[in-house]
Amino acid sequence: MKILQTSAVKTHIISGFLGAGKTTLLQHLLSQKPENERWAVLMNEFGQIGVDQQLLPQTDGYEVKELLGGCLCCASQLPMQIALSRLLSDSKPDRLFIEPTGLGHPAQLLDQLSEPHWKQNIQMQAPVTVIDGSRLHDQLWTEQNLYQDQLKAAQIVVVSHQDLMNDLDKQALSELKREYQVYVQSWILAEQGLVKLEQIDFNYQRVERKLQPLLSIQRQIGVDQVLPEIKQLPYHYVETTQGYTVAGWKFSKHWQFNFYDVLDVLCEQKDWLRIKAIFNTDQGWMTFNFNPEQFNYKSGEENIDNRVEIISAQSIQTEAFENSLLKCRIIQK
Repeated sequence: MKILQTSAVKTHIISGFLGAGKTTLLQHLLSQKPENERWAVLMNEFGQIGVDQQLLPQTDGYEVKELLGGCLCCASQLPMQIALSRLLSDSKPDRLFIEPTGLGHPAQLLDQLSEPHWKQNIQMQAPVTVIDGSRLHDQLWTEQNLYQDQLKAAQIVVVSHQDLMNDLDKQALSELKREYQVYVQSWILAEQGLVKLEQIDFNYQRVERKLQPLLSIQRQIGVDQVLPEIKQLPYHYVETTQGYTVAGWKFSKHWQFNFYDVLDVLCEQKDWLRIKAIFNTDQGWMTFNFNPEQFNYKSGEENIDNRVEIISAQSIQTEAFENSLLKCRIIQK
């Protein structure tokens, strides 16, 4: 699937939860197209009937394509590869915008588009996530895993409907900025999608994440052996961004942990900036959200897995932490 492209096309991913205002933002960005350039848009709708495409310019200088059904982030890569290749080869755009469905996982799309196959054809710009500022007070909304995954993938966050934000929303935004300071480089308060192109026109700084076997398993692998490719739980990962280190673990949802033992292990950690976790415990599913000022935990909904993540500006004693955590597991007899 060869694409004849003289130079890499600046490519922006505009993600966001359902109803956040992605298309409104995109409309305003497209209105800033120079007359001598050709821009293209690849949109993804989860259903089989496209609507958003009809809301965008259909005039000379724009090429808008939709990929219907499923999610281009996490479904088979082939439909996305074909659609994107055709759009680049047929339209030869100077700039490209990709709008995944509101149910999409932009981190997976970023991984796909960062593969060597695309490097000569596209130049990834800082990924943008749009959030509805007027709903930040709603914890049922903001605590969803998909919502949080989209924020973690963003380097720029556009806060829409800021004119409708109440005091609780503003307080929640301050907390959100603190929580995602490791990932997000810029926060933009926008009314009606009024964002200038130069506010988002920065190169993507990729976060390297290494998925590896649990540290206890790695010790059993010879130094001359290659670590196995991780395709299923459990696993351990480390990523570094903007001078911070993030260490995380994911375990099967069927693993159960002693609640008070897990709480003790988390409270004993030192020199961290943030600890977030979801565990299946003998007290039910529990969520933990620690920052240096507050140690919050409460019962939560069943999750797809057990997970914990520690953010620190210092080195993290990962092996000691993992050993302590595994001792909290309840082994069924």
